[in-house]
Amino acid sequence: MRYRTIGQQTVSAIGLGAMPLSIENRPDEKRAVATVHAALDAGVTLIDTADSYHWHAGETGHNELLVARALARYGGDTSGVLVATKGGRGRPGDGSWTVDGSPDHLKRAAEASLKRLGTDAIGLYQLHKPDPEVPWAESAGALRDLLDAGTIRAAGISNVTTDQIAEAHGILGDGLVSVQNRYSPAVRDSEAELRLCERLGLAFLPWSPLGGISRSSLEGASGATSEGTPFHRVASERGISPQQVALAWLLARSPVMVPIPGAGRPASIRDSAKAPGVELAAEELARLE
Repeated sequence: MRYRTIGQQTVSAIGLGAMPLSIENRPDEKRAVATVHAALDAGVTLIDTADSYHWHAGETGHNELLVARALARYGGDTSGVLVATKGGRGRPGDGSWTVDGSPDHLKRAAEASLKRLGTDAIGLYQLHKPDPEVPWAESAGALRDLLDAGTIRAAGISNVTTDQIAEAHGILGDGLVSVQNRYSPAVRDSEAELRLCERLGLAFLPWSPLGGISRSSLEGASGATSEGTPFHRVASERGISPQQVALAWLLARSPVMVPIPGAGRPASIRDSAKAPGVELAAEELARLE
């Protein structure tokens, strides 16, 4: 495994997106815990979760509790693992998503997440999405209060624009360490946000990093595939999975990039964890562009 930094903490260059372990069509707990353990065995030291990663109504925090149980049951050392969670969104249980970025909600949500994770402070707490009904400075200010209170050690923001990053950085200073926006082979419209993160020294955690790449057969069928992409051709030539090529491409895009691919079974995260060892040649990178 190779490593990158989020704030003051060194983490694996590939994280585990734990959302698939708790949302619709989730695996049973035995396989879910085995997936987290496979990630740890492969050297993954970043796990991304959220209080809203659940399926049914009344399950708020399902994924956080699952991650906490998996870490507690792991036989090895987990002291270097960074668990990053998020607050500010909800799921009523009908498949829809809500947003609440009010300071009172964010503070209550962070306290509840801290209790579920069972630690003395949340390693990285991220505002899940800006709330159009709440001034951005108020939501970012709630993160500042959580930092000052010691509830969280570092703050992140997600689904944001360059202006929102700049404003949050002005409020949070060094307490702001990461941005989590959608970015993948198929979706590259956060390029400006990525470059701003480089200038400010913020980690960029792309969500849905495998967009445009057909899901691995290890995960089963997942809609239409795109077997003819350059990512698939490079993968075929190298004898590795398209997922590894996509993640290696992301890592090559920027030194602040820390992809967090989701996984629903152990084999998938084992495969993804090999991506930092894939060095793409200049000719391959040009083809993938």
